[in-house]
Amino acid sequence: MAIDTIFKALADPTRLRIARLLSTMELAVGELAQVLGQSQPRVSRHVGILCDAGLAERRREGSWVFLRSTGSGDDADATLAALDRLLATAEQENPEFAAQCDDDRRKLAAIRKSRESNAEDYFARHAGEWDELRALHTPDAQVEQQLSAALGDVPLGVVLDIGTGTGRMAELFSDDAERVVALDKNVEMLRVARAKLQHLPAAQIELVQGDFTALDFGAQSFDTVLLHQVLHFAQDPALPLAEAARVTRPGGRIAIVDFAAHDHEELRSRYQHARLGFSDRQMARLLRDAGFSPKAPIALEGGELVVKIWIGTRRKLPAVTHDQKTDPSLKEANS
Repeated sequence: MAIDTIFKALADPTRLRIARLLSTMELAVGELAQVLGQSQPRVSRHVGILCDAGLAERRREGSWVFLRSTGSGDDADATLAALDRLLATAEQENPEFAAQCDDDRRKLAAIRKSRESNAEDYFARHAGEWDELRALHTPDAQVEQQLSAALGDVPLGVVLDIGTGTGRMAELFSDDAERVVALDKNVEMLRVARAKLQHLPAAQIELVQGDFTALDFGAQSFDTVLLHQVLHFAQDPALPLAEAARVTRPGGRIAIVDFAAHDHEELRSRYQHARLGFSDRQMARLLRDAGFSPKAPIALEGGELVVKIWIGTRRKLPAVTHDQKTDPSLKEANS
């Protein structure tokens, strides 16, 4: 890539703002247009310039286009990663730019909060029907059999079931796990799960209200983390996966059951899906960036919507040397 093309692409206030937003999360073009207060065609032109310069990349999902920065993640080009750090420094040093970036992030948070509220309202309305709604899209018995087989080669240990819904996954794995913590954000969902799981010993199952983007658990608390038909509700899937990685012990596993990439737009409005499934390439990148080593995915055919099982193993954390333990500057540099 030509360095002059990169700097020309950044020589615009709007594109600088877009670059800063993309440095923290993947965004839809429509979200950018709302935050920036500009028309979608105009924002698309700015996005095109950033993509042509290699500073961002597009990913089409049905009628939506999502964007991600190419300057972040484990596979980022060194030049682009350095530019990403330069923009972060500029925000720290330039009060005017910092104020604009803060304002953009506040607007984005409000937009996403509204969408999350819509999803929560949907869950509350359909809490009692959730198992039936899942059955419309996936052959549950086949998924459960394949998932159990995929995870059955080593002990499950302590399990975290993120987005437990009616508690079906927690119930499925309760006999083989040391203990299961079933988490959901929606109180009504937890009431349904509690009713389903009340036959299990209290020491074996724990139900917790919580948000999958801010898990209230200590680091390395779980051996197995499950996200069964949950990740497609995430506005930014990298956030819950980063949290899942934080609470997973080195060598522990994550199992994600979700749809393969599809074009059923009606699922956005009818079922509040934020994402129309995931491609294998996209999921592998998300897992690697979060700190997992992905295994080959498992595909379950048999319906309009293909269900995939993605499993990753938590990479072991880098060993801390004696110098890092004793030198405060090295500790800070590696934090």
